[in-house]
Amino acid sequence: MRQLDFMGKRRIAFIASVLITVIAVVALAFKGLNLGLDFTGGTLVEVRYQQAPELDELRGQLENAGFEDVQVQTFGATNDILVRLQQAFDNEVGQQVVDILNTDTNSVQLVRAEFVGAQVGDQLRDQSGLGMLLALAVVMVYVAFRFQYKFAFGALVALGHDVVIVLGIFALLGLDFDLTVLAAVLAVIGYSLNDTIIVYDRIRENIRRSQIDDMPQIFNEAINQTLARTMATSGTTLLVLLALFFLGGDMIHNFSIALILGIVAGTFSSVYVSAALLLVVKLERKDLIPAQKEDDEEEELP
Repeated sequence: MRQLDFMGKRRIAFIASVLITVIAVVALAFKGLNLGLDFTGGTLVEVRYQQAPELDELRGQLENAGFEDVQVQTFGATNDILVRLQQAFDNEVGQQVVDILNTDTNSVQLVRAEFVGAQVGDQLRDQSGLGMLLALAVVMVYVAFRFQYKFAFGALVALGHDVVIVLGIFALLGLDFDLTVLAAVLAVIGYSLNDTIIVYDRIRENIRRSQIDDMPQIFNEAINQTLARTMATSGTTLLVLLALFFLGGDMIHNFSIALILGIVAGTFSSVYVSAALLLVVKLERKDLIPAQKEDDEEEELP
């Protein structure tokens, strides 16, 4: 089977990765994330239709009436609709929404209109941020213990690379960032780490078995050996996420986008960030095979 020269293209991949990361960081710094109601607060209006309406039509009606960043979803039954607005709450907003949505063929009844505070979102944001930092720290310790500290450096940079790219694209495109997207970002960390561990395990095994010191060649062999598994896992996962993107509805639209971006970035980083960085930090055979064991083996030879 033909071996692909991944490490031979690592400099081009590094340049592309750095450019994308810089764009993402600039977008985060100057545009920032478009935080959803979970983080900013706003108004929640529940209405009930006689017949189940089309959510896209409702969203278009409200946006045409001047409401921005509208979220529309079913609430229990298909004729119960929950509308989330970023506008500040007032006593008339519920009736305004009803007047806009009411039609001659499908009348609308106001069930409730209330203010949604951002306090819970703020707490979850702070806790999730600390959780993410803790997860990265635990990952670094785990990889350093299981493999070697140079592996931990590569894994940590790769995970940060994937998260920054997902967040940066959301900031660049102005997509709503809510708790479902935050959950997707945390899931990306787990997925990317799993892919990286698979590649690292094969690299370590090949280094110990190989009789050559050509690290790029050893890395290429390891990546090619895991390529079929990586493509099968990423491909089947992407098929599910694409189904969610096109058929899952508005509530998980951005969730599926974040995961799709994360899967692509994670697959790329497991080869051209986490693995290639081992060459940058000059991983050598002696880093994985202690000198004492080598000395013992030499003493046992006749």
